[in-house]
Amino acid sequence: MVSLVLVKLGISAFLGLIIGIERELKNKPVGLKTSLVISISSCLLTIVSIESADRFSEMTDRTMMDPLRLAAQIVSGIGFLGAGVILRRSNDVISGLTTAAMIWGASGLGIAAGAGFYMEAAAGALLILISVELIPLIMKWIGPRALRNVDIRLKLVVREEADMTNLIKKVNEQNVRITNVRIKDLDSGLRKMELAAAIYEKRYTTDLYYDIKRIDGIQTVEIETLN
Repeated sequence: MVSLVLVKLGISAFLGLIIGIERELKNKPVGLKTSLVISISSCLLTIVSIESADRFSEMTDRTMMDPLRLAAQIVSGIGFLGAGVILRRSNDVISGLTTAAMIWGASGLGIAAGAGFYMEAAAGALLILISVELIPLIMKWIGPRALRNVDIRLKLVVREEADMTNLIKKVNEQNVRITNVRIKDLDSGLRKMELAAAIYEKRYTTDLYYDIKRIDGIQTVEIETLN
């Protein structure tokens, strides 16, 4: 009995380790340690839930317990942890959704291992990694060019005499797809323009910097890649 529990916890730890390493390699906020804790804890709670139902049902025939009631609460409860890694940046850019989904997935792997579904848990971990790592690469290779774009944020300080509409047109001419524009007046008489945009992934950010810097009316340029 004890050995079976250790096997379940060991399998859940191994699967959580795989998920954690994938996040760690991408420098995401939820990495190795967090994924391990989530997976092992979910497995442990599932084991306790199942064993408690069996044990207390044997004590009296009147005891009616759902063996996976506690495990069901894990699925909803883990959402609070996932919500903590979802960030809203400026220009309505959302990040952290994949990491939040991976947290939820790690808990699912732990529950599956704790319930004794070893093959299903292993298959789930494999499919998760394929979905996150392999399929996006394939889609970038055979899919439309839009899937090969990189989201960026442009912060431009514009001289007072510059024509804002003309500047946006010239930025577009640099093969930049602008999705959001924000303009703000500065105390110095200059204007600040923030652009959410996308560029082709094979284009160097430094090349774009120099191209935009050459546009008349732009005083300073700041570029940040978002993915």
